Amino acid sequence: MSESVRTTATEIRKLKIQGARNVAIAAIKAIETLSKKTRAKTKREFLAELSDARKTLFASRETEPLMRNAVRYIVSQVERSEEKRVKMLTKTVSAASQQFLSDLENSKKKIAEIGARRVRNNSVVLTHCHSSTVTGLLKKARDEGKTFEVICTETRPLFQGRITAEEMLNLGIKTTFIVDSAARFFMNQVDTVIVGADAITSEGNVINKIGTSIIALAAHEARTPFYVVSELLKFDPATMCGDYEKIEERSPDEVWKNPPEKMVVRNPAFEVTRRDFIHGIICEDGIISPHAIVEVMHRRYSWVFQ
Repeated sequence: MSESVRTTATEIRKLKIQGARNVAIAAIKAIETLSKKTRAKTKREFLAELSDARKTLFASRETEPLMRNAVRYIVSQVERSEEKRVKMLTKTVSAASQQFLSDLENSKKKIAEIGARRVRNNSVVLTHCHSSTVTGLLKKARDEGKTFEVICTETRPLFQGRITAEEMLNLGIKTTFIVDSAARFFMNQVDTVIVGADAITSEGNVINKIGTSIIALAAHEARTPFYVVSELLKFDPATMCGDYEKIEERSPDEVWKNPPEKMVVRNPAFEVTRRDFIHGIICEDGIISPHAIVEVMHRRYSWVFQ
């Protein structure tokens, strides 16, 4: 097993690498390093190495379809190649990696351009957890000269909302920081809710940080538009075959380090937000209905289903 793959998988599992985009990028770089250091003599041996790496990276985090799709894409390019020489196949890995990263960066810019139009001047935006795609969108809106403020939830138990809040302050955006359970209290003051996503299912439901669905319900009650910002490649093709997106449950220590004896502490990291409460998914294809996700994926990224 490649040391780069093993180390990256460990860092992903221990949350030393956070954020779906960062996790995907780290996995891509690990695969690239593996290919450059491979001792495989044949294409079959090389593919076996890539297969082992794929299994290790996939097992590092349950809710990371963007990373899984990145690895799938790279491996599929090697499988499809008519090239037999390992030296040339390593170049295929490098080219596929660079292409995926380029597409990922372009999608982020496109999403920011599209999503920024939904941020009105003198409005209030509420967001949950931390998403570089969401913060990129808000930065784009600010760069366009819009004046608005952001409400950030703390996002228990690891407080990723603090990252978002600090980034907003550094951008010069008026920022209010609240505890998660105060989201309903402030919702009537909010014009738009914008959150990220860790996964999108074939039904158009979204898996995101725990607490997201409560905010979606509060937004629905208050008739506040609730948007999910996501690259389409966070779509999980396994859900097409009846599989459920697995919900990662993390260590109870994150919630309560020394609980009373026999105390049961549960710590799910993610949850499902139903498509019924989502106004639209802001993606590189525009603002689409959650119901249209499979159709859009077939049109733009058909290789995901192969």
